[in-house]
Amino acid sequence: METRWLEQTEADLPASDEWLSPEEAVVLGRMRLAKRRAYWRLGRWTAKRAAAACLKLPGDPRSLCEIEIRAAASGAPELFLAGRPAGLTISISHRAGIAACAIATGDVALGCDLELIEPRDASFVSDYFTEEEQALVARQPEQERPGVVTLIWSAKESALKALREGLRIDTRSLVVTFPDYGHARGAPTWQPLQVAHSGGEVFRGWWQRTGQILRTLVGAPAPLAPLFIEGCAVSSDSIV
Repeated sequence: METRWLEQTEADLPASDEWLSPEEAVVLGRMRLAKRRAYWRLGRWTAKRAAAACLKLPGDPRSLCEIEIRAAASGAPELFLAGRPAGLTISISHRAGIAACAIATGDVALGCDLELIEPRDASFVSDYFTEEEQALVARQPEQERPGVVTLIWSAKESALKALREGLRIDTRSLVVTFPDYGHARGAPTWQPLQVAHSGGEVFRGWWQRTGQILRTLVGAPAPLAPLFIEGCAVSSDSIV
């Protein structure tokens, strides 16, 4: 399965909302918290730009209002073009002033996540990770642990999106594995991962680290390594 990836920052957002559909403008108008409004706008903008690139449509703000992102009953984003399903599956994530959108053709399982590597308390690992994952963390040098903890958590987040469940299910029902984390933990290229759910689903995917930014993607069918749209991968220098 071919997948594409786009990242945008708050600096990429237009000041006006002319790129929103009328229905999206209503949704935005109901939001009162400034941070939630900002991330919602950035996520929608990024997803619409990604969809326009994949559909070979104009990417200017006025044209993007024809592309609409609606929330499914599960809360997952769904893409529409001129009121009809666009035939694409998307997943959106945002962190530290950056939004990412993974996109694939067809009705497939797809989930992505964008994280900033930072220390987490030991209770976080014991509460959310399986025994195997806790052992993987414990085997790492202390300075490497924030990276592997963030990576495992991000892979779980991606799988929860692919399942369209979010945090409604126990994160310990997901088991994250990597073919060779020890040799690839600092690699800037996409590296393989797998997430197995106790319900029987197995998602294959990819992870990538650039500075303190960590990206994960999983899907079914198994996705190819994501291709960056327009070569737009935001560097760690863009973190706000």
